Amino acid sequence: MIEIKNITKTYKTGDVEFQALNGVSFTITDGEFVAIMGPSGSGKSTLMHILGALDSPTSGTYFLDGKDVSTLSDDELADIRRDKIGFVFQSFNLLPRTTVLRNVMLPLVYAGIHGLERKKRAKNALKSAGMDEDHFHHLSNQISGGQIQRVAIARALVNNPSLILADEPTGNLDSKTGEIVISTFQKLNKELGRTIILITHEQEIAEHADRILFIKDGKLIEDRTT
Repeated sequence: MIEIKNITKTYKTGDVEFQALNGVSFTITDGEFVAIMGPSGSGKSTLMHILGALDSPTSGTYFLDGKDVSTLSDDELADIRRDKIGFVFQSFNLLPRTTVLRNVMLPLVYAGIHGLERKKRAKNALKSAGMDEDHFHHLSNQISGGQIQRVAIARALVNNPSLILADEPTGNLDSKTGEIVISTFQKLNKELGRTIILITHEQEIAEHADRILFIKDGKLIEDRTT
């Protein structure tokens, strides 16, 4: 699914340059559950943005499903972000005074899905993420942190993406709730075959993945199975 070749990313502020990524290469196949670990400032979030087609590398190539992402137009990149990739963020990014169901339906509005089909897909995504149907019509600011993150996972799932990118999805949760959220990702990976890439700085969270990539000072220093 993913092939990264000698990716670099350099940021420039005035005369000062900072190299966030330095010659990173790896492949990820369909159906893998991969954790990317590294200390703060290691380049892991920069890498996540490139994998999500939210940013482009300074040099190197990124192939997604065999396509060179650098050759795609803005519209094609937008289509990939909408249809192929589901994003889950540490800060959840839900609309607080909107129901759980409507939060999950929102990407379907942009995808042009209408009426009953939109509601059906949103409900199925919530069930896949482990949300109880009793909470579908609660406002998102009336449920627990773990439930909020499950809603965020459901929203990432609703367009049926083949790839889920999760950036520190347990960072704002206590350890017990974090374990529940990670078990949801494991279920999506094992039972639904989703490819999952998880950014984390927590070793115990990363060990739930099948494989861990360690990033330090912009370089891939270790690639191991768990």
